[in-house]
Amino acid sequence: MQKILLDIPGQKIILMGNEAIVRGALEAGIGFSSTYPGTPASEIGDTFAEIAKDAGIYFEYSTNEKVALEAAAGAALSGVRSLVSFKQFGLNVASDSVMPLAYVGTRAGMVIVVADDPSCWSSAQSEQDSRFYARLAHLPMLEPCSAQECKDFVKIAFEISEKFEIPVFVRTTTRVSHARGIVKLGKIVKGKTKGKFVKDLKKFNNLPPNTMRMHEELLKKIDKIKDYSRKMKLNFVVNNVKSKFGIITSGVSFDYVMDSLTDMKLKIPILRLGMTYPLDNEIIKNFIRKLKSILVVEELEPIIENEVNSIVKEVNPKLKIYGKQNGYVPKSGEYTEEIIIDALEKITKKKYNLNLKAHRKEYQKIKIARRFPLMCPGCQHRATFYAVKTVMGNDTVFGGDIGCYTLGILLPLETQDFIFSMGASEGLIHGIKKMSNQKAVAFIGDSTFFHAGIPALINMVYNKSNSFVIILDNRITAMTGHQPNPGMGKTGMGEDTKALSIEEIVKACGVDDVKVVDPFNLKEIMDAVKELMNKEGVSVLISKRECQLLAYRKKIKQGIKVVKFEIDQTKCKQAGVCLYKLACPALYKENGRFYINKNICTGCGVCVQVCPNKAIRAMIK
Repeated sequence: MQKILLDIPGQKIILMGNEAIVRGALEAGIGFSSTYPGTPASEIGDTFAEIAKDAGIYFEYSTNEKVALEAAAGAALSGVRSLVSFKQFGLNVASDSVMPLAYVGTRAGMVIVVADDPSCWSSAQSEQDSRFYARLAHLPMLEPCSAQECKDFVKIAFEISEKFEIPVFVRTTTRVSHARGIVKLGKIVKGKTKGKFVKDLKKFNNLPPNTMRMHEELLKKIDKIKDYSRKMKLNFVVNNVKSKFGIITSGVSFDYVMDSLTDMKLKIPILRLGMTYPLDNEIIKNFIRKLKSILVVEELEPIIENEVNSIVKEVNPKLKIYGKQNGYVPKSGEYTEEIIIDALEKITKKKYNLNLKAHRKEYQKIKIARRFPLMCPGCQHRATFYAVKTVMGNDTVFGGDIGCYTLGILLPLETQDFIFSMGASEGLIHGIKKMSNQKAVAFIGDSTFFHAGIPALINMVYNKSNSFVIILDNRITAMTGHQPNPGMGKTGMGEDTKALSIEEIVKACGVDDVKVVDPFNLKEIMDAVKELMNKEGVSVLISKRECQLLAYRKKIKQGIKVVKFEIDQTKCKQAGVCLYKLACPALYKENGRFYINKNICTGCGVCVQVCPNKAIRAMIK
């Protein structure tokens, strides 16, 4: 990560898109950064966490995205350039404060990086196009297509933000966030790290009737930014050749288009939109004026396509528009070069040198084992789910939430009956218990509890819920890459801080029946579930143990011997509880016998406790 701090202008290095965003912020003179970790944006915060002290800036993992945005806004209003980053669902959480912030504006530059996830590579709940938020809030949005542009666009975003005193969105998608590319470095600028908030009722009083005045001023800003974008040349034409057919595209879709045209040996004019809000209608009008048809390529929603449709009526009403609305490109999912080639073949009638349909058909004959995502070997969440399901039964309603424990939705555990958003397990289980007499339990992780679980728990207590909550405390924010949270005693910059006790917080929320157990002790956790599941009012079980993957790595690093397990074939009766119900990936069956893969066993010992025949033992050398 330290290569990001290289202060050698002109030097070329390879960076991930997310790392390049950090570099761009450093070259723009940032002083403050905040985030709540969420893939595909996680590496932005992780990179800041690693280099913040050396770079002389402040960084934090906030308790949720709304708080992260507000903290960054506070810095910008005090005259310090700030950047906040999160995934698309994080913008939903932050949106309550995004909307009024657009009206109030900022003093120093402020950039909001939002990473969308077409095809849901790391987002279970839904595909979401965050470009709607730019239009809803009337905030400018830039869309880089490469690591180099990630760096450059962040610097431009800071420039626009400070010039017009307005936050600016930089929207990436998964491939832009995670692809690596060559980045030419500029000079690192030492920005302000201390500022002062200056009172100004004219600026900050956004109560009616000032709200309407501020709204009008915001719209005027957007018009000025549209004019300014022309000077910045964020929107431009590539392959400016004579043609009756053209392509309009943005973000990573531009890369797919360029690759497709290269492979098909086609030269077609492309209007590349780097700023997708506000849209520069004039450059679009000039581009489409003499064309007979265009293809609009964008992930995910047909936002540009719809806006071009409205512009067409004025300058070229006979223009044929190919896109999502008429099925030439899909309305959902991440694009690939294959998808663009398919569309270009249909429109241009030129065939690619490979029959893609035949190739796909041939490829589909190849038998590839389907692999489902799995919790790590020895994961304590697996032990918790096994224990709870064994005690409460299959007819229990299992409330799911957001974290690595989301994988409990899969066979054979099946302990997540629904998954909505951070903290939603408690709210939904509360509603279910109010309207039914079903057995039910809400699962929620430690970081998620700090993020959004506390208000929902208070609501349960306040509204006299008869609900059972299990907090899966693995002492880390595991799913997004082992970032710290308020329960750990460490900040994002590695400094010691007060470790907040989940048990004490739960009691402070008014819950009387609270127990803390070790999930690797199945008898202890099962006894606790039996005791708490039918209690009157709200009861909470905290299943507490450090993430096994993290604990295992620490032991190996420290040279601590890890006791691993094996199956005594003389005692094994092929009951299969270890493999078919616990389903640890270290277990497998071969030639009619069960075995433990010693290379991935982490020595948790839970399989020993579930075996009805006591056939699992510590390895004998």
